[in-house]
Amino acid sequence: MTSNGAPRNRSPRRDPLQAPRPVMLGLLALAIAYVGIMLLLPLAAVFVEALRNGWEAAEAAITEPDALAAIRLTLLVAAISVPCNLIFGVASAWLIAKHDFRGKEFLLTLIDLPFSVSPVVAGLIYILLYGAHGWFGPMLADNGISIVFATPGIVLATIFVTFPFVTRELVPLMIAQGRSEEEAALSLGANGWQTFMRVTLPNIRWGLLYGVLLTNARAMGEFGAVSVVSGHIRGETNTMPLHVEVLYNEYNFVAAFAVAALLALLALVTLALKTYLEWRHHDALAASGH
Repeated sequence: MTSNGAPRNRSPRRDPLQAPRPVMLGLLALAIAYVGIMLLLPLAAVFVEALRNGWEAAEAAITEPDALAAIRLTLLVAAISVPCNLIFGVASAWLIAKHDFRGKEFLLTLIDLPFSVSPVVAGLIYILLYGAHGWFGPMLADNGISIVFATPGIVLATIFVTFPFVTRELVPLMIAQGRSEEEAALSLGANGWQTFMRVTLPNIRWGLLYGVLLTNARAMGEFGAVSVVSGHIRGETNTMPLHVEVLYNEYNFVAAFAVAALLALLALVTLALKTYLEWRHHDALAASGH
């Protein structure tokens, strides 16, 4: 109390979990320096090297036939593998989050397998299965079907390394949302498809979109598994990452960095889209738990 009886002003209480300001500033400076050195500086170097000889040289490197073939193949593989993983991811997340059954944890472990298995090993698995001397190779050859060293093998390898992303994005979200809304819809006479389309899908749409964006980014940038199954046939089975490697090994550095810059630009567009959606639909994302 003051001398005139008024209550004494008290300083607001500091959050006990919040570090002192000097510590916060130090951590912020460390984070900015780390991100700048490890991420921003290498990314900027890619674009600088790509434009070292001017826009014309970079454009020529991107528009030459082998580069265009690599770009088309990369987009084709992503266009096939992302919808496949979207369908599988939604189905598996629905099964895991909304149903109780024996082997649920084992199924989750299997879904996480591509996170722990080297992409090179994944590629070797498909060589073992579908290669000329593999388990199914002779049968496929007799029927004129090519999987390894062709587009189907690249698609299969890409699906393998990317299929956990949608599932792992949706499972925690579906578990947090519970089953009450679906049970209410069923009690009001909705069938399973109506419940999914009108209740479940609207609730998971943002998590689903995040999973699709992550899957697409990984599909376009995958190198290890694709490198094993592609055969490195220039102009036919080289994706953009493989084409960058070929150009770099030929000491064609400007062209290599030009294609790499385009690949990085595609990743940045994905990140920008994700950031825009977070900003544009902030309230909806908060309500859905993201």
